[in-house]
Amino acid sequence: MTNAGKPTDGRGGRRPERGRYDRGPRRNERIRVPEVRVIGPEGEQLGILETRVALQRAKELGLDLVEVAATSDPPVCRILDYGKFKYDEGKKSKGQQRSNASRFKEVKFRPSVDVGDYGTKVRHAIAFLSKGFKLKISLLFRGREMAHQDLGFQVVQRAINDLQEFGSLDSPPRLAGRSIGATMSPRTQHGRRRTQAIVPGPVEQEGN
Repeated sequence: MTNAGKPTDGRGGRRPERGRYDRGPRRNERIRVPEVRVIGPEGEQLGILETRVALQRAKELGLDLVEVAATSDPPVCRILDYGKFKYDEGKKSKGQQRSNASRFKEVKFRPSVDVGDYGTKVRHAIAFLSKGFKLKISLLFRGREMAHQDLGFQVVQRAINDLQEFGSLDSPPRLAGRSIGATMSPRTQHGRRRTQAIVPGPVEQEGN
């Protein structure tokens, strides 16, 4: 097997393909512009420097020169510990994901849901909305249930109607693949009357 057509490092060896191994912002020798605006490790403005000078300063401090605003003219770079920077960014991203997930709850229905199960799910949904969570209402079809999509939409719409005092509809019910989904946001407490647990009537079955 030959390396014909593969990028090389000029010494016969293969050169890493850009983008395959390099992740994150450009840094150190990967910054190819002639000059950059530099921010020091303590956030101090060092002004516009030749890139080689900025890189030398970073090396003298045992740190990295990292591009933080590539579209600026000239690009903005910061002198920092890149390993710590990546660690902090990862923690921040995971924290944001957990925060977003913690503010979003879901209740799942089936087309053939019985009265008791329906009532339990609606009460759970009311509790979520009352605590300030956004709510996703979803309904999954299995097997031949796809032939009765109208029944699925009836169940989801019934839930929306039963929850309208506690939440406002963000997106109407939509079919995606084998499921129907809709989202609701909690209403403010102002003007909302407290209710007893909902005791729904039977969900209409096709053919009744």
